[in-house]
Amino acid sequence: MVMRQSLRQAALGVMVGVAGAVFSTRFMAGLLFGVTATDWPTFLAAAAALFLSALVATYIPALRATRATPVATLRGE
Repeated sequence: MVMRQSLRQAALGVMVGVAGAVFSTRFMAGLLFGVTATDWPTFLAAAAALFLSALVATYIPALRATRATPVATLRGE
């Protein structure tokens, strides 16, 4: 459940970020050297790297949540 919620937010953030990057390429085309303004392999690699980092960052709290017993969790609150 923790992973699903976190990765859903990460996926939404990556989609919004890629859409914003595609939109802003018109304004930054003069600053790019060696790649085209819509270089899809670069967009996909950046999106994959961000999503992979979100997956790794989510895995640790999710692992901790699966190891906690419900009784200990309820007593802690």
